Amino acid sequence: MNSPSVNMTAEFSHQLIHWQQQHGRHDLPWQNNRDPYRVWLSEIMLQQTQVSTVIPYYRRFLQRFPDVAHLAIATQDDVLQNWSGLGYYSRARNLHAAAQRILCDFNGRFPEDQTSLMTLPGIGRSTAAAILAFCFAQRAAILDGNVKRVLTRQFGISGYTGERQVETTLWRLAEKLLPEKQVSTYTQALMDLGALVCTRHRPQCNACPVAQSCVAKQTHQVAGLPTPKPKRVVPEQSRYLVSYLCEDKVYLTQRPATGIWAKLWCLPDYAAPLNLELECVKLFGVPPQERRENRPFRHTLTHRHLDITPVWVKLSAHYPSPDGQWVTQEQALTMGIPVPVRKILQMAQN
Repeated sequence: MNSPSVNMTAEFSHQLIHWQQQHGRHDLPWQNNRDPYRVWLSEIMLQQTQVSTVIPYYRRFLQRFPDVAHLAIATQDDVLQNWSGLGYYSRARNLHAAAQRILCDFNGRFPEDQTSLMTLPGIGRSTAAAILAFCFAQRAAILDGNVKRVLTRQFGISGYTGERQVETTLWRLAEKLLPEKQVSTYTQALMDLGALVCTRHRPQCNACPVAQSCVAKQTHQVAGLPTPKPKRVVPEQSRYLVSYLCEDKVYLTQRPATGIWAKLWCLPDYAAPLNLELECVKLFGVPPQERRENRPFRHTLTHRHLDITPVWVKLSAHYPSPDGQWVTQEQALTMGIPVPVRKILQMAQN
């Protein structure tokens, strides 16, 4: 790949800025303000998650935690409860930890330099750059998934974008293309172009403001770029999630601080079928009154497939268990619970 000339760099940024002003997104709930808390929250929520999914969560989260101080003093359970269903829960835990750092180490104010921002949990180079560009009008380059797709097509860069050499090339390009002025508009333009026009599937090249200079379009490689991630075998695991029910209550335990669904409230989870007679007596002091098993369903995490079998066990009574808590099913649905648990509880309601 040849490095873009100064004229090409200026033309590229000018075309994108002009396009964004006319055709870009201007009414997303985190736009049109320079509040770093709101921008930071949107950037974290948008990682691995579509805009349409994020918007209702973003609004509810802001109602509960309107600023970084409210987030910092909240309990982690409260934060996870308000994140429940959005997935990738490490993002919520990092948000909470970062808010506490901002309150304690930076007197409640977001740092205005990239190095300090990147010391905060969950804030990498691209997220820090977005905060600096949108909130402090600083020249800082972003490189999220949308931007990677735009740049690989525009400059005909092959190779998986997660490889260090390819990523280094993309960062160099992203920094070289930064305009001297209107950096926030240019940054939004890159995001919008990738989200609305230069999409992964069925890109609208006829609506692209930089189509004439796009190497992928000229060489008929649009469908092949970015180079797909090398395929790997995704491991499969079978799990049994057991709903222990007594009267109108269900038994939940809190997951460990590490591993999948860390610190979330969950139904007891087993790797293999078990003797429920013995398990119920061990946990609650009484045998099961009734049990029912449903067909397995698949839940896919980042690095594995879980084939989950829901099991419902009815108890006539129970001794208190120190390892969990009994809550109504309605209460359970308001807690920080993983998506499969929410699905099983809703099955039980229906």
